[in-house]
Amino acid sequence: MKLTFLGTGTSVGVPTIGCSCKVCKSHDPRDRRTRCSAMVETEQTRIVIDCGPDFREQMLRQEFRKIDAVLVTHSHYDHVGGMDDLRPFCQFGDINVYSDSISEKSLRSMMPYCFVEHPYPGVPKISLHDIHPHQELKINELTVIPLQVMHDKLPILGYKIGRLAYITDMKTIPEGEIDYLQDIDYLVVNALRFTMPHHSHMLVDEALEFARKTSAKQVFLTHMCHDIGLFDEAEQKLPEGIHLSYDGEVVEI
Repeated sequence: MKLTFLGTGTSVGVPTIGCSCKVCKSHDPRDRRTRCSAMVETEQTRIVIDCGPDFREQMLRQEFRKIDAVLVTHSHYDHVGGMDDLRPFCQFGDINVYSDSISEKSLRSMMPYCFVEHPYPGVPKISLHDIHPHQELKINELTVIPLQVMHDKLPILGYKIGRLAYITDMKTIPEGEIDYLQDIDYLVVNALRFTMPHHSHMLVDEALEFARKTSAKQVFLTHMCHDIGLFDEAEQKLPEGIHLSYDGEVVEI
């Protein structure tokens, strides 16, 4: 199984419009961050986690093949704004999209033309599935377990796929959820920046404290803004086993 980081940026991406900081002006491709998304693949199965407004650009760099499932963490635009760009993949059949009931309602409101009785020809064929924390999903040979985390006061989903856990936009985690993260080797978790606390996103120190409560041996930080700093400089500040992810990075699980 391999994990591909399609996008590792926060809601406004990096470079940020109107900003002339050293990160936004950097020529290092690892400092260019599209909106947060990831893909988990085996030879038989492809799962996309979130489908943001940069999805088209992200997938042009990937092999064109069937998407077996899209897992939605939550329905904020930077995580679902690219749903319409699933259209080319519908030639393989309907796209199964899994989300909690809050996100399902938002998606139906955001894309009503996909869910009418007689849809306009050419719209993406999306099958929505309402899922709940700890409800085990079988996507071909892969087992997926949704987890609940809190994005400020909004309950959202993280996902455990085998020995990998993928969590983004988390500020806190309900008591008991951490028990589901004691048999993982790889953890992806959000870390907005090093300083300046945020009401709904963890900073790097918060992410590291959370990671230490899990069994993960390798931790990858994602959903980062330009305040994280230049990739090379920020990476050197991190403990062993903790990594800054970057767009296009592939990790063998």
